[in-house]
Amino acid sequence: MNSGDYLYIWQASDWPRWRYDLAALAEPMARVSHAQGLLLGRLADIGFGLRDEACLAALTDDVLKTSEIEGEHLNVASVRSSIARRLGVDIGSLAPVDRHVEGVVDMVLDATSNSARPLTTERLFAWHAALFPTGYSGLSKISTGIWRDDAHGPMQVVSGPVGRQKVHYEAPPAEYLASEMERFLSWMNDPKATEPALIRAGLGHLWFVTLHPFDDGNGRIARAIGDLLLARADGSPQRFYSLSAQIQRERKAYYDMLERTQKGTLDVTEWLLWFFQMLHEAVNHAQGMLDVVLVKARFWRRQQGTPLNARQIKVLNRLLDGFEGKLTTSKWAALAKCSSDTALRDINELLERGVLQRSNSGGRSTSYELKTD
Repeated sequence: MNSGDYLYIWQASDWPRWRYDLAALAEPMARVSHAQGLLLGRLADIGFGLRDEACLAALTDDVLKTSEIEGEHLNVASVRSSIARRLGVDIGSLAPVDRHVEGVVDMVLDATSNSARPLTTERLFAWHAALFPTGYSGLSKISTGIWRDDAHGPMQVVSGPVGRQKVHYEAPPAEYLASEMERFLSWMNDPKATEPALIRAGLGHLWFVTLHPFDDGNGRIARAIGDLLLARADGSPQRFYSLSAQIQRERKAYYDMLERTQKGTLDVTEWLLWFFQMLHEAVNHAQGMLDVVLVKARFWRRQQGTPLNARQIKVLNRLLDGFEGKLTTSKWAALAKCSSDTALRDINELLERGVLQRSNSGGRSTSYELKTD
């Protein structure tokens, strides 16, 4: 049957008998595996502490970006603190607990750290409830920890103003969800699965988001399922790259590819090729993040013996983590939560000790940067 006989792939008579051209996928898969091997090889040569730092950076990126794809912006400090607490990584002072952030972190860490555990209905319900701790998505009351019931109409992905909305996708009716999810979970937990592990990660992500079984949060949970399958493929509970971050960088292409795939045939070679491309770029991006971790470690080794107060350590870490814009006295005061006079004293001390230098860039306010060797 071709796609002209139905509108969405779940309506095909042989749904969900996925098809793909393994010959066309072999070389892209090999490229991804090679890139993963290079990254893991570098990580094997550094200490446990730096590996934990790299894992913290990747997971922080993952949690932030999987929410940003859906238009939701979480507090960076809260996310980093939440993950650091769970990993046992010392990052100095911790940000206040945000229960919404905690829920997203709980889901992502459970998916990756416990990837070997079966994925069950109860586990998915727990993830969904964690994403929406108040039972609301924005101002809308939603059902949490339960499959959607379509009480307000079919589950649709739409865009545009009210009255002139464009329907990009319509998910299977709620009455089919129990059997559809049972079939999906059986596939997820099949100990005799024959598909290559990376292909399973791409299929799992696509399959779940096509079913769209919850009132909201389906994209985030689909990406967590993809991460779970990638962790199984890597054979490691630690994550050192973020596919969600790469998808966020290609957000429009992601939605376009999903829509085209869900309105196509059950031959999903094109989706898998795109998925592998994103995965390859995510691993390459992680190489850059690892460079940042190593630079940070070298910086703090050089500062051993330099007297620093808690404010100075906090702001220096922000600079090392990739502070955007110019660091001025007023920004220092805001970051350190101190007065402008105190901020200037902190900065002058670091200038005298050769930790900071005045920036050469022009502007109305003097700005500062880390002094390089």
